[in-house]
Amino acid sequence: MKTKYKMGAVQMATGPNVSANLFEVERLIKESADQGARLVVLPENFAFMGKEDRDQVARREADGEGPLQDFLSRVAKQLGIWLVGGTIPLVAEDPDKVRAACLVYDDRGERVARYDKIHLFDVNLPGVDERYQESATIEAGSRLVVVETPFGKLGVAVCYDLRFPEMFRQMLDSGMEILAIPSAFTAVTGKAHWETLVRSRAIENLVYVVAAAQGGFHINGRETHGHSMIVDPWGAILAQVPRGTGCICSAIDKEFQDSVRRSFPTIDHRRLKCSV
Repeated sequence: MKTKYKMGAVQMATGPNVSANLFEVERLIKESADQGARLVVLPENFAFMGKEDRDQVARREADGEGPLQDFLSRVAKQLGIWLVGGTIPLVAEDPDKVRAACLVYDDRGERVARYDKIHLFDVNLPGVDERYQESATIEAGSRLVVVETPFGKLGVAVCYDLRFPEMFRQMLDSGMEILAIPSAFTAVTGKAHWETLVRSRAIENLVYVVAAAQGGFHINGRETHGHSMIVDPWGAILAQVPRGTGCICSAIDKEFQDSVRRSFPTIDHRRLKCSV
């Protein structure tokens, strides 16, 4: 049984032009696939980042149909890869909001999972004049997702979720071996916390983490941190994109992961469990 596969992460600085964004992201997905990636993770908001947060409401799609969903399905099928589709805006129960949905497609272009972002970024950044209120336009999800893949059990989370370790402990109880985390960390929070959080989630859960991020300056005036990375279960950074547009690939080794979990069995040593 093959135990090594390549994973890829795409990084970009998305703007308000959907066609231009899709052209660029498809190029980067193909570049990852050409390097041997069998699973590729896209950043949060890969297809659209408007001048105002509310602009995404006009771009929302019904669950199961729409140009962004068609795009993800087509690219996954054409390239024969598994694709974690960052986030796209889907219809919410509240007509004035969207669900920030991360859709996973298999190598036949079939959708196999949907995760709706649970934790919403409502913060005032200390020391700078930046305020964010995702809950004004996004309706929070409530269901964790761990999906079976040929590479292992894949957990899916989005950006601000990264700060809530109890979420990943519950995903670990569902067998998570790989974590995909599409993100768009701000320049301020990313510089302070991004690497620490990504590596911590890998170390404490003994999983591979594929963290795909937005990175650069955006037309809406926002600056994102970038530094997309792939991290192994020991916390080592296997590949990283520092800034701007690009993609990374790295092999994940199931035998190495199993060896670490056997010789350093922190998962089995837990004495407290998170309640649902």
